[in-house]
Amino acid sequence: MKKLSILLLLITISFSANAQTADELKKEQAPKKAEIAKLQGEVKALQAKIDALPGWRIGAFGTIGASLSGFNNWYARNAPDASAGNIGVTINGFANLIEEDFFWRNSGNINLGWVKLDDKSVTGDEGFETATDVFTISSLYGKRLNKKWAVSGLAEYRTTLIDNFNNPGYLDLGAGLTWTPTSHLVVVMHPGNYNFVFSDGDTAFESSLGAKVVADYTNKYGGLSIKSNLSLFQSYENGDLSNWTFTNSFGYTIWNGIGLGFEVGLRNNKQEALNSALNEFNSMTTIGTTPTPTFDNIDNKLQTYWLFGLSYAL
Repeated sequence: MKKLSILLLLITISFSANAQTADELKKEQAPKKAEIAKLQGEVKALQAKIDALPGWRIGAFGTIGASLSGFNNWYARNAPDASAGNIGVTINGFANLIEEDFFWRNSGNINLGWVKLDDKSVTGDEGFETATDVFTISSLYGKRLNKKWAVSGLAEYRTTLIDNFNNPGYLDLGAGLTWTPTSHLVVVMHPGNYNFVFSDGDTAFESSLGAKVVADYTNKYGGLSIKSNLSLFQSYENGDLSNWTFTNSFGYTIWNGIGLGFEVGLRNNKQEALNSALNEFNSMTTIGTTPTPTFDNIDNKLQTYWLFGLSYAL
């Protein structure tokens, strides 16, 4: 009994010693955490000063998403011998020259995706087909009136790369004012803008004069990179010729520039909806009582795409 009491006493003393040691370590840890927080604040302030210095700012990040699968004699499927694949790539980059009395901002976005479903029991080429196809580049020059406002000119070109390059293609050329409330947000307001639309053959596309509004936000919070862009054209000639595109890209770095990325895009373009409806109408073998598509009778649905996968930041 005496031996058991001594053993219990030693265990109690051991736990007490460990608890005291943990408390002492926590007391030492607290001021170091405060010091780290102070240093992080100083680093952030220094980075803000660096960002405000004149010169070039260049950066890029992108996302790759892929999935591949195959079945061989998998009888539970309607097609027991088949393979499938989905591949997507998106790249966002910018090169901005920031000076005290002017700025020149350049950016580009590419989003390409392919999808494949190959049923081996069906003969023929069942390779990868285009799923998403987006290409946008822009160049904005501004002569500063003060720290936040500038007289500016913008050139923006949008099209596809894989399918129907420059058919359609959109080129916006305009001038007006640009507001830069912070180094990360740029808002373009150009009441004088011409929207050139390029297309082959007899299509629904038409160029027009209108107003251009672009809002672009690019920032980085620790390992999280964000780029959000709204590009809107409002035609003065006909509201059916107006269009807008809204893209949002996110990349979170986990290790050595590698992480997870997500991109989502929205678009509303009645000319594209009408052209797609006309192509479908002209390919019909039996038209019957189906009316010819026009701006008045088409269903202009919201266009969307998204991509999730691995990302890499430069």
